[in-house]
Amino acid sequence: MVVRREILHGEVWFGCPTVCVEDSPDLLVLYLPPGAEFGFPETGHLPCGRHPWQVAGHRGWTGHGKLMLHRPGEAHSVDVFWAGPERAFAGWYFNLQDPVRRTPIGVDTLDHELDIWWPADAERYVWKDVEMFAQRLAEGRYPGMADAIRAEGDRIAALLDAGERWWDEAWASWRPDPAWPVPTLPAGWDAVPPSR
Repeated sequence: MVVRREILHGEVWFGCPTVCVEDSPDLLVLYLPPGAEFGFPETGHLPCGRHPWQVAGHRGWTGHGKLMLHRPGEAHSVDVFWAGPERAFAGWYFNLQDPVRRTPIGVDTLDHELDIWWPADAERYVWKDVEMFAQRLAEGRYPGMADAIRAEGDRIAALLDAGERWWDEAWASWRPDPAWPVPTLPAGWDAVPPSR
């Protein structure tokens, strides 16, 4: 079990338990299964307020789960989604975020709000949450990071436009082991100091 946490302004802001599917020098693959609980710290400075999922009342992951593919040092993950009763491949989600940093209990990152979604049945990707990203910048969530976040999105878009695929598309047909239990957050998950 790997705890994936979001660190905002040096504080733990969110956490969820994931299953490690692959951990090699070139790739870290984490699976967030349906029913995995979300954790939100009860104390802290929280300069940008509570996590939006906490405010919305979300307590755990729903749907078919998602797979998150991370390459070392990259400021995004390639997430795999499925939909419907047949668990059909729904598309690739390019989640802009801090590069993951290892901790004694898992990894730390921070979601950057701005994302790219390429539905399985579409010829082209679409940008997501552009307006929300602008709002988060105004709230002070990403001080000094706006240009770098936009540049990473533009870099991904340019690679996609050029026909590049830096992930293995076979992950679209991956299935979790049905015997895997739904992981839970360990006690003290939010007390482990953030990775720098």
